[in-house]
Parts: sequence; C-alpha cells; structure tokens
Amino acid sequence: MKAYVYVTLKTTVLDPQGKTIQGALKKMNYQGVDDVRQGKYFVLTLAPQLEKDKAKAEVERIAREVLTNPVIEEFSYKLEE
Repeated sequence: MKAYVYVTLKTTVLDPQGKTIQGALKKMNYQGVDDVRQGKYFVLTLAPQLEKDKAKAEVERIAREVLTNPVIEEFSYKLEE
C-alpha cells in the first residue's frame, strides 16, 4: 500500500515562491492562472501487513508530526493499494 501525502502552506500564509512563479507565468503570457501555491509531495510505501485503518492513523500521525509544520502548513493524503 502507498500513501500519497500533499503538504501545502495554509491559505492565510504568504507564499513568495508561488507569487514568483505566478509572476513568471504572467510575463511568459500564460493565461488563465489566477494563483499559484507551492507545496511538497511525499510517497510513503507502507508495510503490506498494515490494515487500512491503522495505515490511515499512521500516515496522519507521520504527516502531523514529521512532514508538516502545523503552524503554517496543512496536509491531505490518499491511500492506494
């Protein structure tokens, strides 16, 4: 089983890298992009014997305690068998 974890800055936190990319896209004449937010992406390969409920709990714990700074970041994830 794999867990795909997406970590992004909270919407209330300034994202200078995202703004720089947005500005570059505009200068390069890309249209239709209103906003850019950058983030991080992690793929966790989980032990095969881990049950789905326990896998969810473990991924949430890892994301909360290791992968994110809860003051400025949030996360979402999906599990795939």
